[in-house]
Amino acid sequence: MRTVPVNAERAYQVEIGIDWKTALNDWVEGRTKVVVITSSNFEIDVDIPIVRIPDGEAGKSPEVLLQVWRELGQHGLNRGDLIVAIGGGTVTDLAGFAAASWMRGIDWIAIPTTIAGMVDAAVGGKTGINSEHGKNLIGAFHSPLSVLIDLSWIKTLSERDVAAGMAEVVKCGFISDGQILELLKNKSLKDICNDENLQLELIHKAVSVKAEVVSADFKESFLREILNYGHTLGHAIEKRSNFDMRHGEAVSIGMCFIAELASIKGVLSAELVDKHYEILKALKLPTSYEDSAFSDLFKHMALDKKNKNGQIRFVAISDIGVCMRIEDATSEEMALAYERISQ
Repeated sequence: MRTVPVNAERAYQVEIGIDWKTALNDWVEGRTKVVVITSSNFEIDVDIPIVRIPDGEAGKSPEVLLQVWRELGQHGLNRGDLIVAIGGGTVTDLAGFAAASWMRGIDWIAIPTTIAGMVDAAVGGKTGINSEHGKNLIGAFHSPLSVLIDLSWIKTLSERDVAAGMAEVVKCGFISDGQILELLKNKSLKDICNDENLQLELIHKAVSVKAEVVSADFKESFLREILNYGHTLGHAIEKRSNFDMRHGEAVSIGMCFIAELASIKGVLSAELVDKHYEILKALKLPTSYEDSAFSDLFKHMALDKKNKNGQIRFVAISDIGVCMRIEDATSEEMALAYERISQ
């Protein structure tokens, strides 16, 4: 077992490699009321009332949140009670925001069941839902009491979902911890699926990167923005695909795009651009997108939360672990970077 401390608006622990049921019992004891929020098709054996939300990004809508509020009211949850989120990033995002907004904030615990949830969505206190105008535009900062990571969930995931989650691990390697990239060197997706010790090392390192960033910058100035590496184009691709593409798949393409843009701007070497493709392709992640989609994607990127004064801002790297902003990319430079990743 590994433990990673997070110091945000409250201090809490991310416990990695534990039995989630045993750990949850300690948190439930003494609570008058507890409600689990999970997705509609998720089979789970708990003796706790369950509120179910739609699978995938469909679960992160204002309409779903309104229904969750109704059910929390029907269960009579008050300020001393507890919400437990069990599921992927969609579930922890929605459940965390429900906890943040119910009674102006009640306690919640995250039990992520996907790699993406373990290393990204469940850690850091950013909760929220989508708007018709874009992803995660409605939300709040509201940290859980604890994040309980049971690696046995990984066995239940498809190879596609493991790969999508690994995109966030790779991101942490490029923006902060080069040892992650070394661990992934010459490793295939199957290697990762079959090696629990490697899973533990990778997840521990990725969680540690996010915890360090969040602890230093809870409310998202530039330091926390580095966690959005690859996400500007990635979110645009998700939106254009009506969220049929996994978040990590879109971020994988987004990382290749920003690597190419950084190369065009003269700040990233060709060797490190190639390293993006090498690692991501070994994990069976996409690195290109439709050549005819750029105009649509450009419109979506223009709505990104990080933009200022009408200028699209990108998180980029100039070396492994050395992050920067690109704030002056021209539409021609963006189009050229996109051309390099288009198919």
